[in-house]
Amino acid sequence: MAAMRVLVVEDDPGIAQGLRLTLGQHGWAVDCVDGLEAAWAALRVEAFDAVLLDLGLPDGDGATLLQRLRAAPAGRRPDAATPVLIMTARDQVASRITGLDMGADDYLSKPFDAHELAARLRAVCRRAAGRPQPLLRRGTLEVDPATRQVRRDGRGVELSAREFGVLLTLLQASPRVLSRQQIEASLYNFDQALESNAIEVHVHHLRRKLGDGLIQTMRGVGYFVPEEAHT
Repeated sequence: MAAMRVLVVEDDPGIAQGLRLTLGQHGWAVDCVDGLEAAWAALRVEAFDAVLLDLGLPDGDGATLLQRLRAAPAGRRPDAATPVLIMTARDQVASRITGLDMGADDYLSKPFDAHELAARLRAVCRRAAGRPQPLLRRGTLEVDPATRQVRRDGRGVELSAREFGVLLTLLQASPRVLSRQQIEASLYNFDQALESNAIEVHVHHLRRKLGDGLIQTMRGVGYFVPEEAHT
């Protein structure tokens, strides 16, 4: 049900599962790993919108992963610019300063409020995308990622969770063309199975609800929302 994908690096199964459930309710696709090497392997094969990083891990300090990520070569995975939000029980000011200076985008001390965590994730992703304003607009269409509300011509439009995810993914990537596989990757975590025509069905429903002029098809490549889309 998400248009944004986050990697949770946390060795406590209870905390990891809680984050999976809570962030899923806020519209994120969540993948969880419990150590540095597993996290690095995931970052090498998948593109994530953000990383939630615990510092105290069984195979080392999470700061090592952060430093390794920020030193990654440009133009390939892992993406050195991936936003990282540190979550840790180390709440001393010195620890926060060290984490931020090493390249973390934000820092949360455990325990934290789940709604604040979701809001901070949205904020770091907006900053990473160079989009300080929370609302996305195309013509008469307005989308609020935080509340998951969609309005067209001032009226609310009811979308399913999957439909909202596809729409948000395409709007955030606009005007780039995304393949079906790229859209799927933003919607589903490692454990979810896909129907072969799921994206095509969601796009069809979105066109019916929002008009044919919003989501365009580049035949043989994928879908995109043009900068001057008509809704």
